[in-house]
This record gives sequence, structure tokens and C-alpha cells, in this order.
Amino acid sequence: MSKKNHSIENPYDHSDLPKVKNIFVHSYRCFMKIFAIAVFGIGALFLAIFVFPFIRLFSGKKRDFGIVARAYVSHTFRIFLSWLHYSDVSRRVVNNPEFYRNIHSKVIISNHPSLLDFVYIMSLVPNSTCIVRGGLTKTPLAGVIKQAYITNTTEFDDVLVECKKLIDKGCNVIIFPEGTRTPRKGHNNYKKGAARIALYCNCDVQPILIGGTDKYGLGKNDPLWSFNPVEHYVYDFKNLPVISINDYKELPEAIAAKRLTDKMEEVITTAAKEYNENTTTKTVNNY
Repeated sequence: MSKKNHSIENPYDHSDLPKVKNIFVHSYRCFMKIFAIAVFGIGALFLAIFVFPFIRLFSGKKRDFGIVARAYVSHTFRIFLSWLHYSDVSRRVVNNPEFYRNIHSKVIISNHPSLLDFVYIMSLVPNSTCIVRGGLTKTPLAGVIKQAYITNTTEFDDVLVECKKLIDKGCNVIIFPEGTRTPRKGHNNYKKGAARIALYCNCDVQPILIGGTDKYGLGKNDPLWSFNPVEHYVYDFKNLPVISINDYKELPEAIAAKRLTDKMEEVITTAAKEYNENTTTKTVNNY
């Protein structure tokens, strides 16, 4: 448990959740969530075994395989999420989709409340890679991750070099600075990796807030057979003001990384607090 959560006895506690509203609808959503996880894994195997070899064959030397592969993955993510929407599992709220498609050469950071966060962000920002958990290379997602993404078990110097190559080409790097999923209460300490990458690549940071309904069932330590007890998952995306790298370039590396990390944490946690307060106020007023 991080220092930020020392005042919270159990940040992953879900005893405050309301009771299940409709047992039949809730059971359906639990089943569909588990089924979707299975479909996602099978889809990843299909991409790695059948699709990626063709991309390598026809992309040739003129086009970067990773960029083409990730664009294709982004497209399949949009199809997958559309299916979840029509299956009454989840839906997204995005005020300006064009904004996300036009993000270039930035480190994208976000809070991380659920398993679907990367899928949603990647569907919105197709020209991106992501720093993903190394343990996923031991799952059915291994073939896709090893060929198209960067794992956090890679030597950090190699991560820096790879990220700079991609950012120089106009691509983005998606990072969740907490390093693991955000608990239901509070948040984890932010790690300095995102700041170090932004400083090394000399690029600005684009913070994104993921709001919406409670993601219970997709959070850390949540039981497999669990779901938001009263409604489907809603992912409400808010683009926050860009953090300029120019404010930190002249500082010594260690100090710059610390201050930039603190700024990232401040921007996202403040936005999350305001979002939650506004949501609570609207709920009370509607009631």
C-alpha cells in the first residue's frame, strides 16, 4: 500500500457499494465481462499468429511495422469496445474525439481505475505505444505485446531510446504513472518513469482523466465474478491542460524528474477530486 493510502485502512474496500439493483441484469453483465475477457485473449492470439505476419510481409521497409501494427490494434479495440457498448457492459463519453486523434509526440498519462483503460485510450489515440506490465508476456496477450509494445521489465535505458525513436516519428507513449491500477479510494504514489521519459524525449505531457461510474469488477483485487452492482461501466474522458517540458529542462535531471512527477500527480488528483465532487453534487441535486 502506498504512503498516499496510509490514512485509508483498505483503499480497495468495496463494502460501501450499493446493493445489486437487478440480479438478472447483474448476472448477465458479470457473465459478459468474463466472456469479453476470453474474447480479448483469443483476439490477441489471432492478431499475433495470423495478422501480424501479414503486416510484416506487406509493410516492407518503407513503413514501420510497430506503427502499422498498433494502428491495426487500435482499430480492433474500437470494434471490441463497440461490442461492449451494444452488450450493455460499458460505454464511453468523449466530448471531442478529434482532439485525441490529433495528439502527437507526447507522453500521455492517466489515472488507472480498470483493466480497460489502455484499451479505451489506445482506441482514442491510435498513433501510440504503451509501457505495459511485463507479467502480461506470460498471458495470451504475449504475442501482441512482444511485437508491438514496451514492457516495464525492459532495461530502462532501452525504454528511453525506444520511446525517443517513436516520439521523434510523431507517435505518443501512454504511461500510467501509478504503476498499477488506482484503488477505489485514494491513489498510489506516482513513479518517476513517465517524467524521465518525457525529459529524455524532450516532449510535453498530456494528462487525461478517466472518470465515469465505479469500475468495481475491473479494479485491482476485485473478484472475477463481480460488476458494478447498479449500472454498466461508463468511461468519461477529460483531456487536461498540457504540462510543458520547458518548465523543467533547465533543472538538474533528478530535481526535474521529481518536480515533473509531482506536477503530474497534482494535475490528475486535483482533476479527479473536482470531478468526483461535481458528480456527487449532480447526484444529490437530481435526487
